[in-house]
Amino acid sequence: MNIIGTAVRRRMRELRRVLQGPQLIAFVPAIALAAFWAFGELALLGVALGLPMLLSGMGLFAMTDSGHHGRACEVTTLDKLEPVATRLAQRAQEQNKLTACFLLGFEDTEELDSRHGAETVFKLRDAATGRIRSALRPGDDISLVDKTRIAVLLGPVIRLDLESALQIASRIQAAAEEPVVVAGSAIYPSYSVGLSLSSRLETEAQGKDFLSSANAALEDAQSSGASAIRAWSRHGRYMKTAETPLETEVRAALEAGEIVPWFQPQISTETGQVTGVEALARWLHPDRGTLPPAVFLPAIASAGLLPKLAETILQETLEALQDWDSLGFTVASAAVNMTKQDLDDPKLPDRIAWQLDRFNLTPDRLCIEVLEDVVAEGPDDVTARNIRALAAMGCGIDLDDFGTGKASISALRRFDVSRLKIDRSFVTRVDTDEDQRRVVAAVIGMAERLGLDTVAEGVETVGEHALLAQLGCKVVQGFGIARPMSPERIPKWIQTYNAKLAQAPRLPRAMG
Repeated sequence: MNIIGTAVRRRMRELRRVLQGPQLIAFVPAIALAAFWAFGELALLGVALGLPMLLSGMGLFAMTDSGHHGRACEVTTLDKLEPVATRLAQRAQEQNKLTACFLLGFEDTEELDSRHGAETVFKLRDAATGRIRSALRPGDDISLVDKTRIAVLLGPVIRLDLESALQIASRIQAAAEEPVVVAGSAIYPSYSVGLSLSSRLETEAQGKDFLSSANAALEDAQSSGASAIRAWSRHGRYMKTAETPLETEVRAALEAGEIVPWFQPQISTETGQVTGVEALARWLHPDRGTLPPAVFLPAIASAGLLPKLAETILQETLEALQDWDSLGFTVASAAVNMTKQDLDDPKLPDRIAWQLDRFNLTPDRLCIEVLEDVVAEGPDDVTARNIRALAAMGCGIDLDDFGTGKASISALRRFDVSRLKIDRSFVTRVDTDEDQRRVVAAVIGMAERLGLDTVAEGVETVGEHALLAQLGCKVVQGFGIARPMSPERIPKWIQTYNAKLAQAPRLPRAMG
């Protein structure tokens, strides 16, 4: 009898789970149909209206919304998440699998507070958490970290490279940034994302390392502009230190629009025509005058503001191209420098495409200058993909400071480089120094065999200009041609230069 009683009680518990769980929804059509057959239309109406109210009273719909993970999402801290992250990392290691940590940072919360009230921020954050939760698997974990951050710990998977992790980060970000209607108005939240892959950590890494690396990546993303995504790497920043007075000053200068691009013309050695310009940052300091990059770039880099600077220079350069076009002084292209940090942004090609479209410019009007060290570091997934995407879009890819790094020929192919910039250290005294001449001739010869153009920077004398043209260098720039100047001065300079060019004597072409 005890055995029978135990079996009956077990069956009753299973029946209660069915009647109280989401499985009951599957029986609703059958219950409604049975009521209609047995008792007619009034019974059907009663079931149709009464059963949903009954299920709601039982809390069934609340269960189906949050029951995916079996618990509500509670506010915690990174310190308290460490044991969870440690267990996850250890489980992944034991199973010979991989995992990742994603940390989302809610942006512009102070502005939302002042405009809509603090309660709106909580509503937006909770809505984002619910949407992210619905996109996760049962083995994944999600937690609220203070008022502005959401942590997602990915359950162990067999394969997880940087490319797939960035795709996951984009999906999580898209879910979090869906608009939320508050008081009749649609509000579009913005989230930056920092991610850390277990494959990039040390083998014995614990949850603290996992979370701190994701947090460092998030800080990097938040300093790069709205909705940025950054992946942690050993070469990235580990912690945010207190800013120096100069770092604070350059931050304010960027916000005030004091740091702007000036432009140095580039000249064809074959035709003498202006072929383009290079954008070079200048700080228009209210007290100290115009300052060159050497004065402020280190402070900008240490403050994590290089992406912000690149965005500013890019936007104002494209605006200058548009302005020159409207004045009838079309400049074929403008070159803008991009750092490794800029090229690590998965959204870079989309942002540049959007900016080009915004100013009604074709991609061939823009050249992206990449330092040779960036290419020489190896086939970083995001960097290589971004450079190839920009090249496929139609942008020129200039390899800057060529000859000072260790870029291989295969790297030039892999990164779709279209032009080599010969470093000024090789250009100086090229007309009087035989060793310099051999080096430059070798670079130009290699570029020609690879189908690449060349541009020499730092040309300061007529002799250097003439010899570079004789060696076959396609384009030159430097103080010997023109110093960097404000965008307003470029049209007048082009007009004056073209007038001198028209008056210059032309050598007759050789016949036969």
